[in-house]
Amino acid sequence: MNNKPPADIIIHNQLNLLLEELEDEFDSDVISFSGPIEYGLEKEFLHIVEDLKAELGATKERLTVVLTTEGGSAETVERFVNIIRKHYSEVNFVVPDYAYSAGTIFCMSGDNIYMDYYSTLGPIDPQVLNKDGRWVAALGYLDKIKELLDKANAPNFSAVEFAILKDFDLGELRSYEQAKDLTIDLLKKWLVRYKFKNWTHRSSTKKEVTLEEKQERAAEIARQLSDNNRWKSHGRSINIEELTALGLKIEDYSSDANKTKKIRAYYDLLSDYRAKRGIQIFVHSRRYI
Repeated sequence: MNNKPPADIIIHNQLNLLLEELEDEFDSDVISFSGPIEYGLEKEFLHIVEDLKAELGATKERLTVVLTTEGGSAETVERFVNIIRKHYSEVNFVVPDYAYSAGTIFCMSGDNIYMDYYSTLGPIDPQVLNKDGRWVAALGYLDKIKELLDKANAPNFSAVEFAILKDFDLGELRSYEQAKDLTIDLLKKWLVRYKFKNWTHRSSTKKEVTLEEKQERAAEIARQLSDNNRWKSHGRSINIEELTALGLKIEDYSSDANKTKKIRAYYDLLSDYRAKRGIQIFVHSRRYI
């Protein structure tokens, strides 16, 4: 027996209809993920993907992920990517609004990233659970520790700064360093393997692109996206123009009225529903809501 309130049933039916329209538009299966990317979501995500592929008559080799997130666990993103790449040969991302930190890393595992002029990604500033059980942005802590170490021998190094440096947990600091290294390694690996796989010739010279050139481009993008001194904030918005300047090819759907209408209709209803119901994490496919 369905115990959902009638209003929820109406909204769910409408969301399903709008998601089916996105599947037709992108000629793919579609999974929508909204909310923080937390530890423990991997099994549920696995079941959602496997249910789609197990559906009678399912033949799609392309998946579109509609992603909205402030970030979370890079380790969880890695497992998400392992899951979807087992089942789909092409994976594309649509960012109607924002995908920060681990969400940005997730997008870099895609063959294509679709954004419009309103959409933003963010710096790859990993979030780590500290000893108090709170998610913290690792790069901010690493930068502060470096600043204190640089000042340690200066005459104006205060007693308060010394206390902060002395009491900082070295094991926790190491976990922040490892988180930073992991995000950079994942981004470089996925850009070369997926995002750059069809980048065979330079558009200006028509010269063939080598594996070494792809690796160099990926390393430079990773370096710039992880430069906290440049972006200043974990939640800094990086739009299409800035991403393009970094050397990333973004599919801009701003001028495609049909895509824009369908993406916004789905995203606006989803956002309104999550806000009114106080839903933190929402995952949706045609087989699951």
